[in-house]
Order: sequence, then C-alpha cells, then structure tokens
Amino acid sequence: MGVTFEDDICFEIVEREKREVRQKVRLQMRVGLDLCVLGLISLTVIDTPGYGDTRGVEKDAIVSQKLFDLFSSKDGVHEIDAVGLVVKASENRLSDRLRYIFDSVVSLFGKDLEENIVALITHSDGIAPKNVFHALEAANIKCAKNEKNQPLHFLFNNSQTTEKTEDNEFGLETAWRVTNRGMGRFGEFLKRSKPQTLSKTVDVLNERIKLAACIHKLQDRITSIELKMTEINQIKEALQNHKEEMEKNKKFTVEVDEVYKKKQQIGGGMWGLVFYEAAVCCTVCEENCHYPGCTMAWSPSDCVVMANGHCTVCTGQCPVSDHVKENWIYVTKTRKVQITEEEMKKKYEMSKSESRKTGNFLDSLQREMKSLTAEQNKLLDEGYQQVLKLEQNALNVD
Repeated sequence: MGVTFEDDICFEIVEREKREVRQKVRLQMRVGLDLCVLGLISLTVIDTPGYGDTRGVEKDAIVSQKLFDLFSSKDGVHEIDAVGLVVKASENRLSDRLRYIFDSVVSLFGKDLEENIVALITHSDGIAPKNVFHALEAANIKCAKNEKNQPLHFLFNNSQTTEKTEDNEFGLETAWRVTNRGMGRFGEFLKRSKPQTLSKTVDVLNERIKLAACIHKLQDRITSIELKMTEINQIKEALQNHKEEMEKNKKFTVEVDEVYKKKQQIGGGMWGLVFYEAAVCCTVCEENCHYPGCTMAWSPSDCVVMANGHCTVCTGQCPVSDHVKENWIYVTKTRKVQITEEEMKKKYEMSKSESRKTGNFLDSLQREMKSLTAEQNKLLDEGYQQVLKLEQNALNVD
C-alpha cells in the first residue's frame, strides 16, 4: 500500500519501546492482523497454521475447534469476505498433504461460501497457471470460478526481501509487477464481493461436533457391548458347568470379568479469558456427552450438544441438570469378581424359581444385550441423520 518498486523498505516496525511493541506484535500474530492504512482500509487476516501437522490429526482438530470458537464467539468473527487457498504456480497436482489441508479448510464452511473461496497462487511468473487449474479440478476443490470457468485466482511472487543487484533487478521488477497487479485485483475482488455471514458455517461446525460426539459415544457403546458379551459368555459357561448344582438348588460361585465405569482425569482447564477446555458428562448415564472439543461452554447448559434443556447425545436424553463439566471422563473397565448365585439373582432381578432355570437366566442376560444393541443402532441412525444434514449444508461433507 503506497510502496513502489524503487523503495528499499516495504514495511518497517519502529521500536520506540521494545517491550511494549513486541507485546503488541505478538498479540497481533495470535489473534489476527489488523491493518488500518490511511483510515481507508480495515483488514483482518486469519491464518490457519498447523493443518497437516506431522504430529497427527488431533492437532488439526485443535485448529478447527479454535476457528469454530472464533466464529461462534460473541466477540469473534461473524462474516468472511474471502477464503484464500495458497498454492504454488509450479504445482501440477495437489500433494496428499496439500489436498488434505484444502479439504480440511473447505469442510469448515457452508455451501453459501463457495463464491468467496479463491486461489492465491505464489511463485508466479505472471502467466495463467493452467496446471494449477487442472490440479484443483482433479482434486474437486470447491471454489469461485471466473468468466472462463477457471478457479478465481490471483497471482503473486513474493521476492521483495531479495536484495537488488544489477544482475537480478529486471527479474525482481517483474516479480514486483506480478505481485502489485495481483494485490490490486485481489483488493478489487474484496470490494465487490459480498461478505458471507458465518451462521450456516457455525451450523455446519455444530453438526460436525454432534457427529463427532455421536461417533465417540458409538465407539464406547461398541466396547461396552463386546465386554458385556464376554461377561455373558463367561456366565453361560459357568452355568453349564454348575447345571447340576442349580438343579439341586445348591450354592455356587463363579468368576467373571465384570464391566464397570471409572472416572479418569484428562488435561484441560482455562486458556485465555474465553475458553474452558473440559468434558461434559452425564452423571446418570455415566457417559461422555461432549469430549473432546468442548471449549466454549462454561457450563453444561451452554454446550452445543444441549437442546431445549436436554442432552441430544446421552442415552436417556437426560436434562441439563444431570450433567457436569469437569476435567475427567468416564472410561469402561473390567475387573475379576467372584459372584454367587444370590448376587446373580439380585443383579438380574430373578425370582428363586427362575434362577433354577438356566434358560430363563440367560434370557435375562440376552435382554440386556438386546437393549445395548438397540441403543447402538439408535446411535448409528443419529449419526446417519447428521451426515444427511451435512450433505444439505456443508461445502465439503468429508
């Protein structure tokens, strides 16, 4: 802005008071970059460092969660003028990592943002990079199109920091002109494009959170069913071995792997003045209704998995009052226990006459298995319905 090729300095921070300026610069780098040039432009740039991190997809989930928090926070960002996908002009196919990053970013937004997604092409010589267009098309990247039905794009060549010499001045000037024209055209696009509110995007992110919670719950339910099946098979085998004792109403004891829930501490706590990372759990169902990823809610009533005063995830859709937000979760465990016939009768609410009949006892166990399986099918259906909602609203369902 207001800089020419002949200028030796493009941008400079004057440190009058080093500590104060450094703190200000660090703050700007954390929450975005506010530029006010001659009172004419106010621009907020949101960078997304960390996608495709080699430490695993968990780090990507943190980036997505922070963007969701930024978009849904009262004091956050509520509309977007443009989403820029940065790609080198030399790319003739998107690498798996770059495609994963683009898919991850695009999947955050609603379908109404497609016309605001553009390609920012770096290391450009000023010629239309048809190979990049083919690469974006082959990867099925959703973005705005120009009048030639090409991805809407802007060209840049960031060579401004290279020292000028007699040998490279011509090349640097060409790079400057490419960047200056690209920046000018991008500025014109920002002026004429219609900012999109992020209400649909927040809805998409909410659906993804609910789907993730449903999947975590489903995984826990599958584990519980497998462990319960082991317990039932152990009891069934024991009953066969003690059939004679049962028929004679003699007392006996069997050893089984009993399934139970235990609280386990997790990391979390407050970071900044807005975010509180912990798990929302139901103390009645002993289920983790929103974990991981619950950061914006200060209490269970503020959590996105709550609706009309009830939980949309836990088994009985329990009221909010049955939930807590704490730095622990429920985990499913097993322990070896000795169980007597009387304890079995009490546990499975059988009468004395029923306990003499092995078949009736197993029927009681099988009814519990059916109940668990029915809940698993219900969770599968809920997950499917959430995927259908994403297909209606999300720019990228995957």
